Amino acid sequence: MNLTAIAIDDEPDALELIRMHAAKVPFLTLEKTFTNAFSGIGYLQTKRVDLLFLDIKMPDISGIELVNSLPVAPMVIFTTAYSQYAVEGFELRALDYLLKPFSLARFTLACNRAAESKSLRNTDPVPYLFVKTGYAEEKVMLGDILYLEADGNYITIVLPQRQVLTRQSVTELLTALPANRFVRIHRSYAVAIDKIEKISRQEIVVAGKNIPVGSSYETQLAEIRSRLNFV
Repeated sequence: MNLTAIAIDDEPDALELIRMHAAKVPFLTLEKTFTNAFSGIGYLQTKRVDLLFLDIKMPDISGIELVNSLPVAPMVIFTTAYSQYAVEGFELRALDYLLKPFSLARFTLACNRAAESKSLRNTDPVPYLFVKTGYAEEKVMLGDILYLEADGNYITIVLPQRQVLTRQSVTELLTALPANRFVRIHRSYAVAIDKIEKISRQEIVVAGKNIPVGSSYETQLAEIRSRLNFV
């Protein structure tokens, strides 16, 4: 199984290490490297990759802020010289955490984990997930989800007959949902593609609710249109 990836790090030497290691992993294709985080974000807004190697401590924007800014994040392997960020990285459900300077063996282990995770994603998904609600965890059937609405550090999962409130980001929750069934269309909203009733450049209607489309999410609109039947 082939993995496509990019790397973002403000240190050229760190990117060179990733390039050297990546060249020795036969199932990994490192498509691009970026020293400018915003150039990397721009690339991810127009093209999907399986895996992102990402430094955490960078000027202007941290790796954690970068992941939270993505409508749909690829699998993430954090690469950093600062071990104190490990807990925060794993709270974002990062696949792995490589402490610089990392060896080829450790890099390959992380890539193997990514390949295994991709393989699992390509199999039939479990039709439900459990989300934390206060001190309990509540079962939510994926096929019942209409849309997600974020408010600060909380997300409301809107279902036909009820709503489930959970404390996490849209990016975090989307990583647990099938990427081919849900898409983010606004900083505060993600929708189930098969529940869309009406679509325009400014809004999408799901279950009678008009949901705005963010100005920076036109790429996601094109993706939705490619999956829906238009006549």
